[in-house]
Amino acid sequence: MTGIPVQYYLIVAAALFCIGLAISITKRHFIGMLLGIELMLNAVNINLVAFSRHDPERLSGQLFALFVIVVAAAEVTVALGIILRVYGRFKTVDPDKVSDLKQ
Repeated sequence: MTGIPVQYYLIVAAALFCIGLAISITKRHFIGMLLGIELMLNAVNINLVAFSRHDPERLSGQLFALFVIVVAAAEVTVALGIILRVYGRFKTVDPDKVSDLKQ
């Protein structure tokens, strides 16, 4: 099979995962943290599809990637609903300024 070696996919996925981790750790608002988590999930999807590509008889990697996409969509829906409720109550999306949730 000719094409792009799996190592290139792994390098891109590792870089994407590290960027997502850095974003979710350093951002000080809920939306930025959510975007970092989504980048990490996309890195996982790249790994799943890259490994599944080298075994054409089994589609388990692509099926797992599809499952991760569905779970990520549900997670974004729930997280944005929570963020909207927090913003409606506290008028901020900064987790440090939302002090009533700590009690």
